[in-house]
Amino acid sequence: MQSAPSAQDAGPSAHGAILNSAGADAPSAQDIQPCSNETADRIATGIVTVVPILALGVVVWQAWAELLHWHDFVVFAVMYVLTGLGITVGFHRHFTHRAFATSKAVRATLAVMGTMAIEGPITAWVADHRKHHDFSDQPGDPHSPHVDHGVGVRGALRGLVHAHVGWLFRHDQRGARARYAPDLLRDPTIRFVDRTFFVWAIGGLALAFGLGVAIGGTVTDGLWTMLWGGAVRMLVVHHVTYSINSLCHFFGRRRFDTGDESRNLMWLALPSFGEAWHNNHHAFPTSAAHGMRRWEIDPSALIIRLLERLGLAWDVVRISPQRQSRKIVAG
Repeated sequence: MQSAPSAQDAGPSAHGAILNSAGADAPSAQDIQPCSNETADRIATGIVTVVPILALGVVVWQAWAELLHWHDFVVFAVMYVLTGLGITVGFHRHFTHRAFATSKAVRATLAVMGTMAIEGPITAWVADHRKHHDFSDQPGDPHSPHVDHGVGVRGALRGLVHAHVGWLFRHDQRGARARYAPDLLRDPTIRFVDRTFFVWAIGGLALAFGLGVAIGGTVTDGLWTMLWGGAVRMLVVHHVTYSINSLCHFFGRRRFDTGDESRNLMWLALPSFGEAWHNNHHAFPTSAAHGMRRWEIDPSALIIRLLERLGLAWDVVRISPQRQSRKIVAG
């Protein structure tokens, strides 16, 4: 087990990968991923955003019509945990920040689990997030609620909407994959998962259907659990992830001096599997644990610890109390 090198904890631009040559002052053309078909991308994003909301209406009708069964909640919970941890442990802490090392098999499994969340291909997700750390709450940040949104209540609301979901429909500040995710582009397994994105996305829906059939015994049960473990699960996982980008840069407490507006938001910690200790994360981006005090609930860190005890994770990055104390906000 190791602690991250001090240079990696120097500020918002630390993520354990390539840093912007211009620092956090201004993004260059090399930092931005061009979009070959912006209209098609916006349509796809709109579908993935709107369909789960429509599914919520069907769920309300289902409950009203007394068609809701216990196994709908079971499949929702299984798929929520599976895909949520794929994002937090996989996409975020392992692939983006290299908070721990693991085997090729576990690495591939985490990549597939995160892809089933349908938050985009892994290399795009990682590139955007690394760029976010390079330019956190500065011009160039793909989803800051504080940059170029105006002042006052209206500006704050515009910023929150942009950080939460609006940025998904824009492509002027997306992280260039060749610059921000070259390690993943060199990995044949990750390139394969990227190329087969739709297979794993549909596979997640098929898994929810299969679980419903196995538990309930009928195709109808499978269709209902696909609604819960598919569309409704997507709605919740997506908006919890989006809330880290928006709410955790606007509300909550700052324990560490990070040079940006990242915040710890306690009530979001459990549903986000520990990601809502966001100020902690921005202070020490490569740390495997975002919850750094005993009472800071961090299920993702517990999973990494379990993998470590099973011999499936190693080189786990931990931050000593002494190094934490050097960044604590004065007063």
